[in-house]
Amino acid sequence: MKAVAVCSAAVSLLLTTLATAPVDATPTVPAAPNLPAAPSLPGVPFPSGAAELRGTVVAALRARATGPHYGTCDPAEVPPVPHTPAGLRCGTVSVPLDYAHPDGKQIALTVSRAPATGKDGKDGKDGKDGKRKVPRQGALVYDPGGPGASGMYFALAGTLPVWKRIAAAYDLVGYAPRGVGRSAPLSCEDPKQFGKAPTLAPAHPSASYKRERVAEAKAYARGCARRSGPGLRFFNSLNNARDLDVLRAALGEDRLTFLGASYGTYYGSLYAAMFPSHVRRMVLDAAVNPDPEQIWYRGNLDQSAAFEKRWADVRDWIARHDDVYRLGATPRKVQGSYDTAAARLARRPAGGKVGPGQLQNAFLTAGYYDTYWPSRAAALSAYLHGDPKPLVRLAAPDPASAAAAENGTAVYTAVECNDAPWPTRWAVWDRDNTRLARVAPFETWDNAWMNLPCAYWPEPRQRPLDVRTAPGALPPVLILAAERDAAAPYSGALEMNRRLAGSLLVTERGAGTHGIGGGPNKCVNAYLDDYLLTGRLPARNASCAPRAEPVPGRGRTAG
Repeated sequence: MKAVAVCSAAVSLLLTTLATAPVDATPTVPAAPNLPAAPSLPGVPFPSGAAELRGTVVAALRARATGPHYGTCDPAEVPPVPHTPAGLRCGTVSVPLDYAHPDGKQIALTVSRAPATGKDGKDGKDGKDGKRKVPRQGALVYDPGGPGASGMYFALAGTLPVWKRIAAAYDLVGYAPRGVGRSAPLSCEDPKQFGKAPTLAPAHPSASYKRERVAEAKAYARGCARRSGPGLRFFNSLNNARDLDVLRAALGEDRLTFLGASYGTYYGSLYAAMFPSHVRRMVLDAAVNPDPEQIWYRGNLDQSAAFEKRWADVRDWIARHDDVYRLGATPRKVQGSYDTAAARLARRPAGGKVGPGQLQNAFLTAGYYDTYWPSRAAALSAYLHGDPKPLVRLAAPDPASAAAAENGTAVYTAVECNDAPWPTRWAVWDRDNTRLARVAPFETWDNAWMNLPCAYWPEPRQRPLDVRTAPGALPPVLILAAERDAAAPYSGALEMNRRLAGSLLVTERGAGTHGIGGGPNKCVNAYLDDYLLTGRLPARNASCAPRAEPVPGRGRTAG
């Protein structure tokens, strides 16, 4: 997946003030107790061997005994908001860098936790303030995906009306996975050099441009090894799943209640396959295709193809609002306006910082979230009609966020490169992406450049776990998906549904927003709430009508 910040729909509202700054934080932990051989889990394949399984048991028992080391929250990780939840705390949970050696080096994962409020906001007679009391159900752990995104802000989700019922029953727990933020941060290049701008974004790159990008990918891979050290190989999805089990134990939970979005659905499914008896309830929102053949090279090709369809949705919407944006009354004319802007920016970058690459990235985010369509269309319209300032404000890199963005990209690269074999011959990448770009030019090569360091990765590759669960081995899992999601194509949700026996899929028909739980669709939210609060799921896969399209922002265009 392209390393764009992703999360479920409602809590994305909290990201506008989120920033992270990596620093070292590794507390001491007690020695591991003497343990018998790790118990076997019937029907669970462990490709990394029994040593990692036993190491997970050791680490989980240790975490259960010590719990998180709590303190106050860093405002850079959990930004202040009105009506901050009472009892909000942040801390760390220690996990082994290498689960095969649980008494070796430890790393600290940062964790945020807001206690269950016990009141769901509905009128009742059993609360002093007239609000209905709700029994606590435990901790709900959230991961927003990436790889490379932090979920620390999730503890604040209960301040949003759509989450109040869930926040009444659950402690809301967010965390930064290994490598992210202050959780043993990874880095692959100097943040001052990251996000250099302006950049080009040719849909059909020349041979000389390809040679430049190959050289950059090789240098980036070397930089990851140099700056992140010998432990780089241990930043992978299997260890993310093991970390999740240690976090469960540290929170005092016998079984995990988990909400994963985007990439979080992949290692959520790994957890379900590795620790099925440890699952209480699990929601996978914007499900990634867990087929080992899709991890990750082919999955990224499928994603690029899906973004072409989503880009067509964006252009169609802009064309239907030509009276507002004046970018063309047909999708083809809107494409012409976009191409005109890209060519003009290549000759003279807006504000000295916004070139075709920055324009493409701004519209790529519109492929993730349709709420971005009005602002992107307005900025493009203003630029083409003589006012570059809206586009500069929207698309120019922010130096203040460079360190966090560099860290997120480093984690993304490390996890995806470590997780699975990748083609190591440039000729294979060139062949596959050249073919795809003929029919899907919008995102194909940009996605390829993002992942190309994996062709030259210096660390050993894993074989992906074949995610499957037998009937009855796992509690029913709720899968949420938008039918036209480009970042997590819908075929992945169907495959996840097939592989997790007893899971139920709820589809938002005709919609494409990446992550639909807790958003504006009341039908989707009803299924989400009912499952988390009661455990009930529909008898069969269900669907919801799409959310309303965004309203064009009148008064935001040039003139």
